Amino acid sequence: MSSFRERVQAEARPGESWDEATARLRGTSINKAVTEEAELADFFVSADGISIKDSRHFMDVALFRMSKRTRRAGEVIRYDLADGYIEVKAGPDGMASIWDYDIVLMLISHLTESMNLYKRGRGAMPGRLFTPYVSDILKFCQRGDGGNQSKIIESALDRLKGTTIKSVLNRPSHNSKCVTREVKSESLISGYRVLSETASGKIDRVEIEAPSWIYKQVVDSHVPAVLTVSQDYFLIESAIARFIYRLARRASGNRRAKWGFKTIYERSEVTCFKEFCRILRRLIRSDSLPDYHLYEEAGLSGPQLIMTPRSTEPGCG
Repeated sequence: MSSFRERVQAEARPGESWDEATARLRGTSINKAVTEEAELADFFVSADGISIKDSRHFMDVALFRMSKRTRRAGEVIRYDLADGYIEVKAGPDGMASIWDYDIVLMLISHLTESMNLYKRGRGAMPGRLFTPYVSDILKFCQRGDGGNQSKIIESALDRLKGTTIKSVLNRPSHNSKCVTREVKSESLISGYRVLSETASGKIDRVEIEAPSWIYKQVVDSHVPAVLTVSQDYFLIESAIARFIYRLARRASGNRRAKWGFKTIYERSEVTCFKEFCRILRRLIRSDSLPDYHLYEEAGLSGPQLIMTPRSTEPGCG
């Protein structure tokens, strides 16, 4: 099976998806090894028409740093929750940024699409390996392909591999007063390797292994624990605006939701509350967030952020 995978990776044509390359090679040499390999395929489908997906379980905390300037190598961010806590731990290459996380969104999106195709009988059960071209990553994340983008992608993969998410949840036992402590720790990606390079030495194609927590949410869940994200998400330049959009998508959905400024600040990894409030109020005034209208409301414990889907506003159809 591994030899066939290597053959497909080596002989795939530029812009060709895994399914297209597999189908083409099947036509030239149909054998038992090909049939067995199709039972559990790497996942990659055409970049066109794929909706953006995100893991709904972690859309209300920042699993990444929000700053482009500070690497935060070796640092730990802790978010205290009602039933436990989450820690984001950075490796020696630095903590993954919210912009690095775009690659994880692409991974989740393509895994979800591959699983949907499998359920409709139009593809093989996806494995955990994601094999995109760097050009496909840049296209999906709506980035230009000039300059040193290839090197930027490799550095992002290093940070994603080195950033681990540790969740500790305290769950009451069913038949006793005892509390069960559930601890899980995984990286944002399990690993990666470079499959091919261009004649100029730039990375051409990579293999990314999805962590088990993402794979299980999409493949093993009866209802995949993912939410669709606006295609305009990648056009949001501000890190806080991106975080607020993810929070609105998770908390609001198709209805009104309310979060305290202080609570959002504590979940956003931003270091200065005064600066956070200034940026958040500027975002409210601009009213430019995709899908959601934001406004401020006074609350007993401080200012509140109200998030309302634009489709529910007066005059919207």
